[in-house]
Amino acid sequence: MGRKTIPIIPEEMTPETKCNYCTNSKCCTYITQQVDTPRSKQDFDHMLWQLAHRDVQLYKDEDGWFLLINNPCTHLQKGGMCGIYDTRPQVCREYTNDYCEFDESAEEGFELFFDGYDALLKYCKKRYKRWGQ
Repeated sequence: MGRKTIPIIPEEMTPETKCNYCTNSKCCTYITQQVDTPRSKQDFDHMLWQLAHRDVQLYKDEDGWFLLINNPCTHLQKGGMCGIYDTRPQVCREYTNDYCEFDESAEEGFELFFDGYDALLKYCKKRYKRWGQ
């Protein structure tokens, strides 16, 4: 008969201990890239091309429009630890987990979200009645 282990959770989780309790390392499984606000059919057509690629999505939040590229960091190790922690890029060093996806899904803040080509095409056809003509 196997032993049952009970995880020990600190009385108060802090930014210094939070990553130790994150089981999916969500922040290291994608990158985002801000893009110019689309203002024309040509801009949306370009975004359609981008979303035609695997693992690319698009969202708009209070900060603007972003490509969401679902592709994990190559240095993410099993168990969620960083394989290059001591030499990690500056953007990783500056990342704060004070309030991160461990606390709430990023999708909660999306004003618009397109999970792929078809979703954005539907939006384009609704926004531009003469789309494709």
